[in-house]
Amino acid sequence: MKSVEQHIRDVLDLVEPLEPIDSDLLRAHGGVLAEPVVAGTALPPFDNSSMDGYAVAAADLDGASAAEPVRLPVVADIPAGDAAATAVRRGHCARIMTGAPLPRGADAVVPVEWTDGGLATVAVDRPVRPGNAIRRAGEDVEKGATVLERGARLGAGELAVLAAAGRGTVPVRPRPRVVVLSTGAELVEPGSPIGPGQIWESNSYMLTAAALDEGCSAFRRGFVGDDPATVLETVEDALVQADIVLTTGGVSMGAYDVVKEVLSRLGTVHFDKVAMQPGMPQGAGTVGDSGAAILTLPGNPVSSYVSFHLFVRPALRRLRGLPPDPLPTVHARLTAPVPRSPEGRRSYLRAVLEYDGSGGSTAYTARTAARQGSHQLSALAETNALVVVPEAVTELAEGSVVEVLQLPATA
Repeated sequence: MKSVEQHIRDVLDLVEPLEPIDSDLLRAHGGVLAEPVVAGTALPPFDNSSMDGYAVAAADLDGASAAEPVRLPVVADIPAGDAAATAVRRGHCARIMTGAPLPRGADAVVPVEWTDGGLATVAVDRPVRPGNAIRRAGEDVEKGATVLERGARLGAGELAVLAAAGRGTVPVRPRPRVVVLSTGAELVEPGSPIGPGQIWESNSYMLTAAALDEGCSAFRRGFVGDDPATVLETVEDALVQADIVLTTGGVSMGAYDVVKEVLSRLGTVHFDKVAMQPGMPQGAGTVGDSGAAILTLPGNPVSSYVSFHLFVRPALRRLRGLPPDPLPTVHARLTAPVPRSPEGRRSYLRAVLEYDGSGGSTAYTARTAARQGSHQLSALAETNALVVVPEAVTELAEGSVVEVLQLPATA
């Protein structure tokens, strides 16, 4: 059987980062920056006041006190956005608002709370140091400095930096378009009644949501039955809006494994047994004139879920222009034994990972779910990690220290 690592490499070989597009800032939200952004001007671009008060020469307030305040004539009002060139002579001051440019001749700002708030003249009841309440030009960002590196994911903070730097548009990697398709004659749309031998379809909802969580544009095409012509037509139709297609079901060794039957004829998708549990049957390749990647995942829900995080997620990250890093890993102590794991296959057990903090050999504990069948969905909602049992290990005792993959947190 094929190793997990080899299948990851084969999947990553199918995809390249999407070509960047210029996007306005709000449309760029959630995207990945395709090139560094350099400040064309200093930030802030001029010396300005960090609070409402009075712009003064600090030396004029030497000796000021509550008992003997210093009185200064107010020669100007300077609001934020004022473009006039204002100057303050020694022995005078200007009333100034937060963000307003510092006038020439002033080297400090006195907060209005230190004064009587006068309009024609103002009484200041304490001395002030030079530079008080002044934001210096370039103290945030110097002109020519890189404000965001290529590969930065654009959230609220990043968009604020871009806007402050004067960028109206930026080149970003577009969100990968993911189309999800489930197969199986036994599937019924949730909300509809089911009959004998039928089940409500859940895989496409799960995978579409997982792709959305990874910053993609995801489209659920629902499900199709086991007719090869219909499956082929649906896959070809999905390619119009897809950078990557995900299918579930129909990739095993059964007589009605239609995805394998249809895509094998195209000669571009390879099907393998990967040495893992759950999720052994896997397929990957490209389809259509566009060469869109298609990943065929097992139909069992947990197999499909684990496969997404091991194989699909790194591919989506590469499409976005991000490093195709695996899930973050920690080590944890098992709170219960693992009585059996198949020799020769790497097991991924759903578990609850918790911070211990007891000062032992590891800071985490892992409690594996009682129901580990690849069809048993109920444990997915209550678990946040996957315990990894190596291929050569068939059982683990309580207290064993194991590798644990941390699943992404939901918003």
